[in-house]
Amino acid sequence: RIYRGKFMLNLILKIFAVLLTASGIIFILQGFNILPGSFMTGDPQWAVNGAIIAAIGICLFWFASRKK
Repeated sequence: RIYRGKFMLNLILKIFAVLLTASGIIFILQGFNILPGSFMTGDPQWAVNGAIIAAIGICLFWFASRKK
């Protein structure tokens, strides 16, 4: 029973990490004017913000994936 709870928490963390990484990549592309269509387009600050968000997502996925 405890194992199932840890599995669900791990799955939720991984899904959140993937979504965080994907949104960070979208921010990077919009910041570099590769993906147009929002107020973030062409603003390099959003590329920096996106890189930070993507790095946090990757670290969170790594944390959830490591063997305990």
